[in-house]
Amino acid sequence: MNIEQLRSGVNQALSAQLNQYCANISEIDEQLVPIANSLKEYLSEGKRFRPIFVLIGYLGAHGNINDQVFAAASSLEFLQASALIHDDLMDGSDTRRGKPAMHKQFGDAAAILIGDLALVWDDQALHGSGLQSPAVNEIHDVMRTELMAGQFLDVYEQTQKSLSVERSLKIARFKSGKYSIERPLHYGAALASPHNLDTFYSIYSEYGLPLGEALQLRDDLLGVYGDPSETGKPAGDDLREGKRTALIAFAHDRGNQATKKLIEEKLGTEDISGL
Repeated sequence: MNIEQLRSGVNQALSAQLNQYCANISEIDEQLVPIANSLKEYLSEGKRFRPIFVLIGYLGAHGNINDQVFAAASSLEFLQASALIHDDLMDGSDTRRGKPAMHKQFGDAAAILIGDLALVWDDQALHGSGLQSPAVNEIHDVMRTELMAGQFLDVYEQTQKSLSVERSLKIARFKSGKYSIERPLHYGAALASPHNLDTFYSIYSEYGLPLGEALQLRDDLLGVYGDPSETGKPAGDDLREGKRTALIAFAHDRGNQATKKLIEEKLGTEDISGL
């Protein structure tokens, strides 16, 4: 199977899940219909990056893809949605994928609950696939724990007086690198359940960790220099929000005194001229 076929399978599984979940929650009260529809629309777009790595990990571990596997893989789209909705709120971002961020549409409290709902649906998608096992559950739980840890470290970093390349790289690893590529590959391997699962974990980590970190570092660059028409968010948001990314830490670490002073004065302000 090629990437487009994998993406198509994920889209079909995700569409069926969303139709079911939205119908279920909308039965509770008609006031929940806009919330359900907003999350459905939010998840209607995307490259399906993480589910595709799940499927690659599954195929690499000699699994035979079927509808159940697509359903289990699509669960990570709900996890990603939860992370992005909460991240946008914490960062005060106005837009996501070229549209108003969820907290801009419904308010902060509602955005927190919508993000929580997406996390619940992540579990529901895995449960509904029928492919739970101790190994699958363990990787799924570890992946989510690492993501939340990375998010906390990112928030905590903004309170620190100093910039640190080491701390920023650690955040990049746990906030994005691990749950973007390494853990989805592990998740796919666990779904395939080969007899030498630990061997696949080791191989996938060697490949997935550096690639996942590169993905986050590239995202840091796009956060400063990206074209808003392509990224879906304003250029320079990371600077205005005072994000202590690896890019900023590297610039501060290698800059002269004038550069260090400029970063310290401008980072986290509306006036980012000169950065």
